[in-house]
Amino acid sequence: MATSVFPATGGIVDNTSAAAFIPEIWSDEVIAAYKSNQVMANNVRTMSFTGKKGDTIHVPIPVRGAAIAKAENTAVTVQNNTDTKLSILIDQHFEYSRMIEDITGTQALESMRRFFTDDAGYALATNVDNALLNLGKSVGDGDASDWVHSGAFYSNAGTSISLNAADTVAAADDMTDLVIRGMLQKQDDADVPMTGRSWVIPPIAKNDLLGIERFSSQDFVNSKPVGTGNIGTLYGCDFYVSTNCAVTETAAANAGGSIDARQTMLFHKDSFILVEQTGVRSQTQYKQEWLSNLYTSDRLYGVKTYRPESAFVLVVAGA
Repeated sequence: MATSVFPATGGIVDNTSAAAFIPEIWSDEVIAAYKSNQVMANNVRTMSFTGKKGDTIHVPIPVRGAAIAKAENTAVTVQNNTDTKLSILIDQHFEYSRMIEDITGTQALESMRRFFTDDAGYALATNVDNALLNLGKSVGDGDASDWVHSGAFYSNAGTSISLNAADTVAAADDMTDLVIRGMLQKQDDADVPMTGRSWVIPPIAKNDLLGIERFSSQDFVNSKPVGTGNIGTLYGCDFYVSTNCAVTETAAANAGGSIDARQTMLFHKDSFILVEQTGVRSQTQYKQEWLSNLYTSDRLYGVKTYRPESAFVLVVAGA
């Protein structure tokens, strides 16, 4: 009786024919693209909740203590425990999926894979940065509902800082050296640590920044822009550019200036917390009915304002 071997010779999809879309390669490249496109997420406190069950993490908020003089032959003075707790809900689950047909996987150059993996990493990084930037609504006494609160200001013709309000931003409300120094003083007055300060701005504000001689002649020339959006340092604060800075008021709604109002955000590393329950996870499944591979990358996380007194929104004229 004749016998046969299953699968038949030639029926196995080996690494040579599938190299362009091997799941491990896909996953590594998505993670690399994700990390290289993060702006906000690289500059806030990140906590790993990987492998743990539950959808909420409780984080203590210590009240700042004081150094106590130590007398000879006396016991130490124990700080009063008046800490409060912050509950962070891990409720942000987002995915990016592509279906790659067999014929595409067979005929495509290996380099084509990077178009998909780079796009997946960028999309997931943008999603996290948007969530963190949106926390600008909850700094100061903000209740996360809008951009008008005690922690939001606007550049009043570049000559002063005023509390943000509807219908106020006009074309002349740019980032100037005076405005930058005024906002940094607000952090100083709030006793925000000097290290770990960052300022994320939209591209139009970068144009203003490069027009400031103190920035362009010293810090920008000597710094090396990197993939995370860093463009230099001024007055000890690191500046980053992100297209994800929110439009706080559209031109159509802005009766005061008929121009988009754009968010910039000055914050400290402890202003916000990002909790990751899963990192960037990539999976694949073959869909025989489509003769295709389904590739999905996703991540599960939560964000919350931690030290609302340490972050400030400055609204400037948008494009």
